[in-house]
Amino acid sequence: MSRETTPIGLVKLIEELGLRVPTPTVRSEAVRGARRTKVSEDAVLEQYPMTYAPTDLFGHLRFAMRYEPLDIGVLASAFAKIPQQEMETWVRAEPIGKYIRRAWYLYELLTKKTLDVPNVPPTNNVALLDPALHVTSVGTRVRRQRVIDNLLGNADYCPTIRRTEILDAAMARGLEAEAKKIVEDCDPVILRRAIHYLFTKETKSSFAIEGEKPTSERTERFERALTHAPEFDTSNKSAFAGLQNAIVDRRYAEKDWRTGQNYVSETMRDYAEIVHFVCPKPEDVSSLMHGWMRMVARVDSDNVDPVCAAALTGFGFVFIHPFEDGNGRIHRFLIHHSLAKLGYTPKGVIFPVSAAMLRDLARYDKALNAFSRKITPFIEYRMDDAQHMTVLNETKNLYPYFDATAQAEYLYQCVAETIEKDLREEIGFIVKYDRALDEIKEIVDMPDKRASLLARLIMQNKGKLAKSKRDLFSEITDDELARMEQAVAKVEE
Repeated sequence: MSRETTPIGLVKLIEELGLRVPTPTVRSEAVRGARRTKVSEDAVLEQYPMTYAPTDLFGHLRFAMRYEPLDIGVLASAFAKIPQQEMETWVRAEPIGKYIRRAWYLYELLTKKTLDVPNVPPTNNVALLDPALHVTSVGTRVRRQRVIDNLLGNADYCPTIRRTEILDAAMARGLEAEAKKIVEDCDPVILRRAIHYLFTKETKSSFAIEGEKPTSERTERFERALTHAPEFDTSNKSAFAGLQNAIVDRRYAEKDWRTGQNYVSETMRDYAEIVHFVCPKPEDVSSLMHGWMRMVARVDSDNVDPVCAAALTGFGFVFIHPFEDGNGRIHRFLIHHSLAKLGYTPKGVIFPVSAAMLRDLARYDKALNAFSRKITPFIEYRMDDAQHMTVLNETKNLYPYFDATAQAEYLYQCVAETIEKDLREEIGFIVKYDRALDEIKEIVDMPDKRASLLARLIMQNKGKLAKSKRDLFSEITDDELARMEQAVAKVEE
């Protein structure tokens, strides 16, 4: 009896070649029925009529190049197993076919081998990634295969971002223009005060996510670093070491990438460690960071959507985890670097994305776990009695080729929230606060500090001075206080 469904495309390559790699978020199968798409929370199932089902391995590779969002991790592992001569035979059979040219270019890029096949004669160039399925760079023309390499990265580090309804809607919303309009319409004096608060809020929130209460010195160092985020040099290892030194306890400052195995875990009631994320092996960190740096240079200069670029830069860094301490704060710092450098954030302003993350840590953890849960099953390790981890298998290729769609969608949600809530509300609060202060001083010509304190206390308590605070202003009569409370309430309407 024939099967009702059969895997096709990238999933079939995994099955046929016995690849130990995470299953792509988008998987395809042939079914007895019509073309359908089934979307769940964490995956997309594309169903095709049986007539689409290829009959051999290279047919499935061609299907993937034509219909599927490309998963570079699957392709890198597949190409490592496909004999070069078989690849050459397949390419020679149809050397100008646009789907074969895509596979041919990726084979040579990822294996660093050159097929014994002549260059493609003059013909139309084909985009390597289908822009309808992927977020892409502008790309560069490759003469040998007549393709446009519009990847987001390079052979050593190349995440992908799929186009989804959520992401397309976010990119089309015009959040950048919305933020700039808020800033342009704001009184410069009020804006300066709001910006100071937003930088402080971002700093405190970033440390709070890590469960830390830093000293005033470390807080000032991090806030100072944030003000210089746009010009931070992501290609300079020394710059990273300097940033790490500035934001961690001096006892844990590092001069180079980490040399020990790192992991993220949770200590249970019985003191057992539940491992949530295994970081790359220390011997892989240097090459991964080199590839990451080249990827950042590309997305920063090749017309990639700024929020997507920030997601690739920030989340890519934290997934490599190149230091023993400070990775989370640097990861969030890098998000600001990308948004500011690419001109998405209004000049001198910061979107306190850490505040949005802190307000819903479960959502933040979900964005991080979207990556970690996929690779964890493919990592073998042992833990000794001192909780030192040793990774037992080769894991380097699990980290550079991830699907960053979930992280890009999440970061867009954070940016939208910070514009609508933190930026707009902070400016609105300052405007109301100044008006409340003026109203109070119109009733009683109080010293600025006392009037400021009274205004804050009334506003914090929904238009009324708390009874427990009444003795702080014994010089104010009950009638004057009632008039002040009424005036403040009208301001806040």
